[in-house]
Amino acid sequence: QVQLVESGGGLVQAGGSLRLSCAASGRTFSTYAMGWFRQAPGREREFIAGISRGGINTYYTDYVKGRCTVSRDIPGNAVYLRMNSLEPEDTAVYYCAASMGSYRSREESDCAYWGRGTQVTVSA
Repeated sequence: QVQLVESGGGLVQAGGSLRLSCAASGRTFSTYAMGWFRQAPGREREFIAGISRGGINTYYTDYVKGRCTVSRDIPGNAVYLRMNSLEPEDTAVYYCAASMGSYRSREESDCAYWGRGTQVTVSA
């Protein structure tokens, strides 16, 4: 069993930065790849970034490539998403998820555990 809690969201102006955190509990945390997803108002939830079980490999979708960095603190049971050059289109609820599949997987069905999300609002 893994519990995930996101934090770090908030209101930021366009061009600003945020660092989202995902705190995990559970002794099996390191056995999961971790993914970040987001859901904007009126849109389906989408995968944006992933990191491998060992924290070595990362993957970003075109939505965020070059603007985001995902990292993982395995001893600390945490995953982070640093977002720069934020745009109003980045406004969404951001979720972290523990995946049984690849760190590159966009499939929500691969994700065994989800956090409740943290709201990010980017003003123009």
